[in-house]
Amino acid sequence: SDAICNLVICNDSSLRSQPIIFNPDFFVEKLRHEKPEVFTELVVSNITRLIDLPGAELAQLMGEEDPKLPGANSTASGFFRSLMSLKRKEKGVVFGSPLTEEGIAQVSQLIEYLHKNLRAEGLFRVPGNSIRQQILKDALNSGTDIDLDSGEFHSNDVATLLKMFLGELPEPLLTHKHFHAHLKIADLMLFDEKGNKTSTPDKERQIEALQLLFLILPAPNRSLLKLLLDLLYQTAKKQDKNKMSAHNLALMFAPHILWPRNVTANDLQENITKLNNGVTFMIKHSQKLFKAPAYIRECARLHYLGSRAHTSKDDLDLLTSPGSKELQPLKSQKRSRLDSCHQEETQQRTEEALRELFRHVHNMPDSAKKKKLIRQFNKHPSALTPGSDVATPPAPRRTRSRSFSGLIKRKVLGTPVILERKSRDTTPEPKRVSKENVHLLQKCGSPAHTSQAKLKTLEGRKEESCRRVRARLLSKDSSSL
Repeated sequence: SDAICNLVICNDSSLRSQPIIFNPDFFVEKLRHEKPEVFTELVVSNITRLIDLPGAELAQLMGEEDPKLPGANSTASGFFRSLMSLKRKEKGVVFGSPLTEEGIAQVSQLIEYLHKNLRAEGLFRVPGNSIRQQILKDALNSGTDIDLDSGEFHSNDVATLLKMFLGELPEPLLTHKHFHAHLKIADLMLFDEKGNKTSTPDKERQIEALQLLFLILPAPNRSLLKLLLDLLYQTAKKQDKNKMSAHNLALMFAPHILWPRNVTANDLQENITKLNNGVTFMIKHSQKLFKAPAYIRECARLHYLGSRAHTSKDDLDLLTSPGSKELQPLKSQKRSRLDSCHQEETQQRTEEALRELFRHVHNMPDSAKKKKLIRQFNKHPSALTPGSDVATPPAPRRTRSRSFSGLIKRKVLGTPVILERKSRDTTPEPKRVSKENVHLLQKCGSPAHTSQAKLKTLEGRKEESCRRVRARLLSKDSSSL
């Protein structure tokens, strides 16, 4: 009921009694049929997220390598395998042939009949009459109509014939490629608080993994598997009458739908419990296993609805209507207003962040790092400085210092204009002094004039010029303060 919903979307009163069927897996099935490679890659990538498949087993699941099955190299049961191969040489239209839609249509008659006769004790366990079974088998192979409700056949005859049909398929219903994946799904267990693996099955992950694995089954196999598991689920619900629980039914059907062909129980002795428990789990949760997970539905829906090529006819008519031409300028104006508002908001946030950054730098204690940050602010005209429109918090009052270094520190924290003036005033003087010294040295000429007295005179002049520069800076600082 969750997979198929009945929705009445027609306004015609004459058709309201015929609801339209809506399938939420519509896009999933569409992607499967139209782009099988994309669909398989999507599903397998999620399967490997849930179970660990080594390279060889993953290649077998993808059909890139032939599956390596248990008992393939054993000679213990060679006589049994040759006997089974001889039995399958006589192929009919339905029995012993690869699974087709025609074969499913014939076998579905058996399933429909068994749904009406689920109360027979020992159903699927008690064998039927071999003569009636052969008559029924020939009728199904020939494609003739069969009236199973006539009373000619017993429910045990039909149940045994259904198992015979599954057992004579060239490969099990769940296919050889998926065999190793089912073994890994059976090993999905919960973890405790310390991250250790427990012995409790992780049912949610097992259901999700089976949902994904069933999605990549061949379409005939998936259709028949759904019919069969639903029949076994309904049979187990009547176990108070037929004495057949889900585990008992799994023991009857695991060799036909999951075991590799031409193997015996000895070949599977290490995994036979896992396989039987896996089929039991499928029967109990059969009503959930044929729904695509929500993320697969969403990926398939976006794959088709993401492009404008799949726009509905009503949407195309709306786009080409006269009123839509008038709405287009309004929509463009509204979009431009939204873009401008977004840009203004982004700019305001940037300015606020810069203001906050400068406040943080301004409140930092005096250090070389603070001076470096303030110089970086001054280099960029777009950066916010204390002289801009930002209201900076008042700086703590400092004790006055008459030293030259103290004045420089105060000016670094003050207006950068004075600092720039200082740099302009101080830089030419050393260059001029150095030029004068060089000129005097060149004017002297001979080595005799380069005596120690003259050198002292030059050093004295240099110190005097430095004192004049320092006095000029102090007078400018006092006037600015």
